[in-house]
Amino acid sequence: MRWGSAGEPGALVDSDAHRAELTAETARLLAFFEEPSGIDRFRWRRVDGSVDVDQPLALYNVGRLVHCFAIAQLLGHPQTGGWAEDGVRVLLDRFVESESLGFVDAVDIDQATVVSDARTTYGHAFALLAGTTARQAGIAGSDEVVRRAVEAIDAWLWHDDVGAAVDAVDRHGRVLEAYRGQNANMHLTEAFTAAYEDDRDPKWLRRAERLAQRLVVDTVVPHDARIPEHYGPDWVIDPDYGRETPFDQFRPFGTMPGHAVEWARLLLNIGAYSEVMHAPLLTCAKALFAGALRDGREDGIAGLAYTVDYDGNVVSHARMHWVAAEALGAAAWLARATGEPEYAEYYSDFWHDITTYFADHRSGSWWHELD
Repeated sequence: MRWGSAGEPGALVDSDAHRAELTAETARLLAFFEEPSGIDRFRWRRVDGSVDVDQPLALYNVGRLVHCFAIAQLLGHPQTGGWAEDGVRVLLDRFVESESLGFVDAVDIDQATVVSDARTTYGHAFALLAGTTARQAGIAGSDEVVRRAVEAIDAWLWHDDVGAAVDAVDRHGRVLEAYRGQNANMHLTEAFTAAYEDDRDPKWLRRAERLAQRLVVDTVVPHDARIPEHYGPDWVIDPDYGRETPFDQFRPFGTMPGHAVEWARLLLNIGAYSEVMHAPLLTCAKALFAGALRDGREDGIAGLAYTVDYDGNVVSHARMHWVAAEALGAAAWLARATGEPEYAEYYSDFWHDITTYFADHRSGSWWHELD
């Protein structure tokens, strides 16, 4: 497959040339993490890239970075293996309560205190993803991260009779709220697929298939390729959830084009291993990508709108960096899965948006949010 270049939106170029662009951007992003060292590498950053010492350390953030640093080592950046190992130690030393399962959700590393002792599906999805990727990269301690994540997921979070997970439990395993959400379960799908890639245990693939069926395959047609985000305790969709807080960071009102393209990528990842679901997952992935472009692409504006209502009207016009990244990934998967040139062109367009608007060439990293 040939990919588009930043200088020629919509054009197709030789893949070796574009891989060089990707390699350069990877190195630039990794340079952002060269300082500070140790545990500070996993802290939040301010807009200028400096460490924000006032923010607690979140389980999902550390897990994401361990996953990324382990991937970087697999891609040939040996210094990041030590970073990943530091992150594994942070998870096991700071987020574990010896008398309880799993990982706490947030800690204050300066005060050595637990900020939230909830066991969340969102956080444990990233802990499992971190552990499986780190294990593939040969990172010390990764087996223990996987073991603790799986133990809490299997005992408390995953409900096999439903084929989905609750959002959070307390340190004794009691469910904390009636809300059920697709966001945490979407990331759990990613973690289950990664776990299957790591150890080939069929239970992980089966769980990923069940989540894809419930949250996407069964809803894509009735909801016109928009992913319902919010559910009640009986797993009935709650379309009015969040009307009073439409811009909530994790539970905004409406649907999210970014999650549609993210699911498109995940469905194709599952479909690469699932003979039974391969065809329907490809069909759904194409529909979700098309729906996200229909709802979220606005003339003359980079990226995709953050949220739309169930009729496709934009609620938040904000442009998030992760949405652009997911759109890029989905376009790559669809280009490879279908061979259809339009997806390579979409890939080129999103790469142009990223390199032109989202990449912060002054302080490193990417801008988190654009207006």
